[in-house]
Amino acid sequence: MGSHRRLAPSGLGRGRGATAAVVSAAAAAAALGAVPAHAAPRDHRATVDRLYLEAEQATEAYNAAGEHAGSLRRQVGRAQDRIARQQDRVNAMRDALGTLAGAQYRSGGLASSLELLFSDNPADYLEKAAALDRIGARQSGQLRELRGALRELAEERTVVADELVALEKTRKAVARHKKDVERKLAAAQRMLNSLPPAERAAYERVSRSGGGMPDLADAVPPGPRAAAAVAAVRSALGRPYVWGASGPRSFDCSGLMQWSYAHAGIGLPRTSQAQRHAGRRVPLSQARPGDLVVYRADASHVAMYVGNGRVIHAPHPGAAVRYDPVAMMPISSVIRP
Repeated sequence: MGSHRRLAPSGLGRGRGATAAVVSAAAAAAALGAVPAHAAPRDHRATVDRLYLEAEQATEAYNAAGEHAGSLRRQVGRAQDRIARQQDRVNAMRDALGTLAGAQYRSGGLASSLELLFSDNPADYLEKAAALDRIGARQSGQLRELRGALRELAEERTVVADELVALEKTRKAVARHKKDVERKLAAAQRMLNSLPPAERAAYERVSRSGGGMPDLADAVPPGPRAAAAVAAVRSALGRPYVWGASGPRSFDCSGLMQWSYAHAGIGLPRTSQAQRHAGRRVPLSQARPGDLVVYRADASHVAMYVGNGRVIHAPHPGAAVRYDPVAMMPISSVIRP
């Protein structure tokens, strides 16, 4: 791999030229069954790579569905708290109205004209009548308030019911994506197992090594937060890729970026698709250590630029967090959080 300056023009150029091929390869990826027996070993390895790509796309869909489910759970929890508070308010109003009704009943007795006729103390009657009028006005106001509170309570319950339906759909989506990831990874493993021993050993050597430790002496992050994120991502080198994981012992690609930037006090979204919007877009030629490099047209992979034309990323199952060339696959964008 050459210097970063030499990589810059070719990286995005290859990204534009190869995007359609990558998308069509993913769309055409049918089947998870075995490649025909006459296929060449190189085709087997290409199929493994394709299955890993599809598994990574399914992993990011799983991450997105899980994040959405978490958001819905928090919304439902807040709405249920509001319902509980509103129910307490309604109960207090009903108690107050019951007290007023009891007072009115005890003070009312006879019809008002008869009570005045038989009263020994008309002035006392008139004073009680005025108090009853005030109680009646207050009761009417509280009845209106109670009706409003009951409407609000019914609306909150409708919102919660809708959110619970959405949450259940999202739970099913999470489970569906989980099965999809596991099916594709199992197919990739079957394919790996079918490779001749020499081919499989060569594939695993490539998966374990990103080309050694690059010289990053001149790679200076643009600020203290980027420096903290770079230090964190370098500390994760060698830890295994596990789909859906976000550290500290294992990672998928977007989980590694989120975990690394959390050490810098910056909260990134969970998925690579959301992370491509989590900062300012910069040209590849101006990439600095700490920038996120988002790959493929569908933003299904993300890495961190660390300088000298290299990134650190969590590649795929069976491969640990490692260095790789920045132009290892078609680049979609470079983001500075």
